[in-house]
Amino acid sequence: MDDAERERGPWHRNLIVLWFCTFVAGMAFSEIMPFLSLFISQLGEFSKQQITFYSGLAFAADYAVAAISAPLWGIVADKKGRKIMLLRASLGMAVAMGLMGFVTAVWQLVALRALQGVFAGFISNAQALVASQTPRKYSGRALSTLITGAVSGNLFGPVVGGVLAQLFSIRNTFFITAGLLIGAFLLSLFFVQEHFKPVEHHREPGASRNPLAAFQNPKLIIVMLCSTMIVQLGNASIAPIISLYVQELMHHTGPIAVVAGIIAALPGISNILAAPRLGRYGDEHGSGKVLLFGYVFAVIMYFPQGLISSVVTLGLLRFAIGISDGALYPEIQTVITKNTPVHLTSTVFSYNQSFQAIGNMLGALLGGVIAGIFDYNSVFILTAGLLLVNLALILWLVPEIWKNPRTHAE
Repeated sequence: MDDAERERGPWHRNLIVLWFCTFVAGMAFSEIMPFLSLFISQLGEFSKQQITFYSGLAFAADYAVAAISAPLWGIVADKKGRKIMLLRASLGMAVAMGLMGFVTAVWQLVALRALQGVFAGFISNAQALVASQTPRKYSGRALSTLITGAVSGNLFGPVVGGVLAQLFSIRNTFFITAGLLIGAFLLSLFFVQEHFKPVEHHREPGASRNPLAAFQNPKLIIVMLCSTMIVQLGNASIAPIISLYVQELMHHTGPIAVVAGIIAALPGISNILAAPRLGRYGDEHGSGKVLLFGYVFAVIMYFPQGLISSVVTLGLLRFAIGISDGALYPEIQTVITKNTPVHLTSTVFSYNQSFQAIGNMLGALLGGVIAGIFDYNSVFILTAGLLLVNLALILWLVPEIWKNPRTHAE
């Protein structure tokens, strides 16, 4: 599909509908995150080290399975369409989430988190659908705008989840979350339009069987996928311990679930404000400049989070992290989109989701282990170091991203 066909297609309407769907999905996913470790502590008598380990395991289970299943679903999406993948993901995760409200042991929660990973991929398939239908000249701002939907959901989710947990109980919040995912299923079913035509590809005799041969710059794609993993690893290492860190900073008194929800939500506010503007800047001046800013700013903001003693200061620094996320996530995906053949869009986005899931899995496990061995603050310092290493790898391996960052794949 060329840009003229995309201009005439339903890309703008799909962007609006899927923004709202990813908002609902993002809110559903993030509602339980601030208190998942607190929920685990209610399932038995555990030490601090056990709670951090089980929290990391519960977070990682979802992403470990998603890392394996995502590429398979991506291949199906490129053959059968992206809309059907939206329906599969939203309905399947609604069932898994609802069942979590009935668990009585940690292993049951871990098993259902793993089941949720089988059906993962709503947001990545929404991104693939938008990327495959949006004119390339608008791809940066379209993807940046779409990502603010999930981020906005993540913004409201922890606050809403914390309040619901405080008012009704953590278990009831799982049921409410399942209902939100059913809502995303219905919106996708009735309002998303996809005129999908699978592209037939016939390999010439003697042509390479290497799947990377279809890309003009396969090294760039690999580095960007690894960057997705590292950025997500850094963020995910914080998730299992953020509520426990807040609890420690608040000296185990006060409305900890509500405050943890607010702290978890703060990056979303700055992300909503920053991401579309940074996306437009990247379309006009190059994604490389936005990526460089995002990495440097993230390192500067993550490091002091491990040195503070005030929950207010933590909130301010977490708010600033949303700006770096608004630079990193959309621009990495924009670089991937602009250097990927159209017929491989869903496949590449599924691999991007797989690398993101691996980052989530490793980050959750690493965060739990590091916090258990040392303390919560060491996780933030480790994250700053990982992002600095990631930036150095990009500068070393794909310097062309700074020289010619607007190259488009045909």
